[in-house]
Amino acid sequence: MLRTDLSTRPFYNERAVTVALGVAAVIVLICTVLNVTALAALSRRQSALAAEADQAERTARDLRQKAETARRSVDQSRLAAIAAAAHEANALIDRRVFSWTELFNRFEATLPAGVRIAAVRPSVDPDGRLIMTVAVVARSVDDVDAFIEALEGTHAFGDLLAREERFNDAGLLEATLRGVYRSERVPGSAEPGAPESRP
Repeated sequence: MLRTDLSTRPFYNERAVTVALGVAAVIVLICTVLNVTALAALSRRQSALAAEADQAERTARDLRQKAETARRSVDQSRLAAIAAAAHEANALIDRRVFSWTELFNRFEATLPAGVRIAAVRPSVDPDGRLIMTVAVVARSVDDVDAFIEALEGTHAFGDLLAREERFNDAGLLEATLRGVYRSERVPGSAEPGAPESRP
């Protein structure tokens, strides 16, 4: 017997189509989840970077404010004094003619018995001359005058004058001597270490 399918609708394998659609849907879902996860991670990273940038900007602003405050708090007059002192020290070093040993040898050779040296401060004036300021304590004005004459007699000191004089509570004369100091030995001058009689 001959059997013929005379239906006008063709046969479809619906199960295979359903499986294929399901697999495609799962793939799409997985891709969507991966994209969402990556987007969330990128958003968190961007937020962290933005927070770090804000923190860095606040830190930089605080540092600028502190630097400005520190700059304003600096005592300009003290800074100028320090710079001037450094300039004087550099000038002394550059001249390479100043010797503490030679200076104190001159003091030892000329210091009267009634005079005691309290302080010594060298400096350089605007003309580049070495200025010596010597604070002394003496029993009388005559002792100070004798010390000045003895120092000038070495030809190492010039224009040496007592700038300040006053008697302290112990009755001793406190004086500040200031004059030009030439450490180079002048021909015919007294040897700085030579013994000299004291009154």
